[in-house]
Amino acid sequence: MAAHAVRAEAEGSAGRPVRAAFGRATGALWACLLLVAAVAPAPLRAETAAPATAAKPAPGQPAQALDARLAGDDQRTRMIIDLSRTVEFRAFTLANPNRVILDLPDVVFSLPQAASTGRRGLVAAYRYGAFAPGKARMVLDLAEPVAIDKAFVLEAADGQPARLVLDLVKGDAASFAASVATAAEARGAPAPLAASAAHAHGTVPDTDPRPMIVVDPGHGGIDSGTTGASAYSEKNIVLDVALALKTRLEAGGRYRVVLTRSTDIFVPLSERVRIARANRAALFISIHADALASNDGQARGASVYTLSDTASDSEAARLAESENRADLIAGIDLSEESDEVAGILFDLAQRETKNFSATFARTLVGAMKAAGKVHKSALKSAGFKVLKAHDVPSVLVEIGYMSSREDLKLMTSEAWRDKLAQSMGEAVDGFFTPRTAGITGSVPDAPSGR
Repeated sequence: MAAHAVRAEAEGSAGRPVRAAFGRATGALWACLLLVAAVAPAPLRAETAAPATAAKPAPGQPAQALDARLAGDDQRTRMIIDLSRTVEFRAFTLANPNRVILDLPDVVFSLPQAASTGRRGLVAAYRYGAFAPGKARMVLDLAEPVAIDKAFVLEAADGQPARLVLDLVKGDAASFAASVATAAEARGAPAPLAASAAHAHGTVPDTDPRPMIVVDPGHGGIDSGTTGASAYSEKNIVLDVALALKTRLEAGGRYRVVLTRSTDIFVPLSERVRIARANRAALFISIHADALASNDGQARGASVYTLSDTASDSEAARLAESENRADLIAGIDLSEESDEVAGILFDLAQRETKNFSATFARTLVGAMKAAGKVHKSALKSAGFKVLKAHDVPSVLVEIGYMSSREDLKLMTSEAWRDKLAQSMGEAVDGFFTPRTAGITGSVPDAPSGR
């Protein structure tokens, strides 16, 4: 009975300000508070997790997030997540920009397409998705500073699912900054990134003389990339292309190939760079798809980008700025970036590496013309963070515009993806062939600056 009363208080009405639920008559309010004290966990600080109270499911059966909704106003806002079972979670804050992060181990999001992720009360927007294998994340962008007032999980009762409830109250900048510092201290050293497992995925001993090629499907997990106002997500399209390219490259046995991700997980930009360097890559190919806003005109066709301090044009600058925000989208605390990575990000590519990157970019554009339309200015450059491994020739390929119906039709065609992978594979062959002429039996490493 007590659990039922707490659930009624937790759920409220999605269309009614939360303060109405708290503005009851004095007697009813005291009764509700007593029930909450009896069954609800103590309010969480910015970094405290609520322990699960239900039996854990069999291995391989993660909990499902079935629905999510916001209620409230600019004084108090509540997030409610329906769950298939109770789960452990962690809630904390990040600044620049201000965000609240919900980490949900062993949870899969199965929210209805109609679920709104728009603004309500103190939350400007929110997004969700896989953050790493076995780990989901929800990121709430804040309209203004907040404090985490309460965060707890309710068991399923009376035909209603289990629920995670997060209450945010209006705060001030100083208090929010203090909560961020407290959360950072409580987290301690960041956990090893799950993407590091990609180092071993497909990696062979260093004695293998074949060139190592790292293929990087952009975005993933909580970061879906662009949609071009369609039902398709960039993260899924580019993963399909990357898998097709890997198959093409491995078919002849001439190369070793590692993917920065092979499933729908998020990989931070710096980790993608680390994967390339840890595998001593001879070539790094990052695959993306672009989109223009409806008022920015029409454009279509593939483009290939190399690293540059100065963007080749305004479109290249826009795209680089957008792609470089991936870590913020996924709720990464950039203040904890290691010195090694910071050195990579600010030590621009060496002259030899830049030259090799430019050579491969030209070869790739020429080969991709056989697969379909390329952009009228297909060779571009900008300051993409993912290209900043100073000793690995690197390019970023925009395979087309999801805002173009013609390009989108191609990108969602398996036959076209295979054709594209074939042309990209031919470009890789063309890039390495001059350096392997006259050599039989094996293909030596291409220059990588080491």
